[in-house]
Amino acid sequence: MRPENRPSVRIRSRTDLRAVRRPRSHRCWGHLIAAPLWPMHEANLGTLLRTCDAVGACLAVPPFGWVDRAMDRGNTLRRPTCVHRVGDPLRWLATERARGSHILGVELAEEAVRLADLPTARRRTVMLLGHESTGIPAEALDALDAVVEIPMVGSGLSLNVAVAGSLVLYKLAGLI
Repeated sequence: MRPENRPSVRIRSRTDLRAVRRPRSHRCWGHLIAAPLWPMHEANLGTLLRTCDAVGACLAVPPFGWVDRAMDRGNTLRRPTCVHRVGDPLRWLATERARGSHILGVELAEEAVRLADLPTARRRTVMLLGHESTGIPAEALDALDAVVEIPMVGSGLSLNVAVAGSLVLYKLAGLI
């Protein structure tokens, strides 16, 4: 195709983008919650916080001081985001289940659904992420309603929490 026959590409301005997105901050969107309850690396929490904002999800984190510092450093949004502080992960998961939330673990498991086959979340869904080295603790596996696995063809066994969480959140939100 010759250059003069190509359609022109118009980049959307910040004003254009703001016009089609949420007009104001939220208190709690509540439909999707990313829950990296056993975080290992600080950088991943800031990245996951940005993804939560992008897809309209909340973030649930343990109340460790370093977690708050990591989110402050990683939050380049410069406005409040929805963050839930979770004291006891197992008790919090039980409370969420009692509220009717669907608990979805991101884990390597025989009964896992492939990411491509994961349906869009139609009700309140908690996406549970484990520790980057050891995964979701055994005592939390019983709280899961379903498990999703991200297929990989390389030599690595898993992705980091921010990347895995971002992929699954976009799929749950119906944006990919």
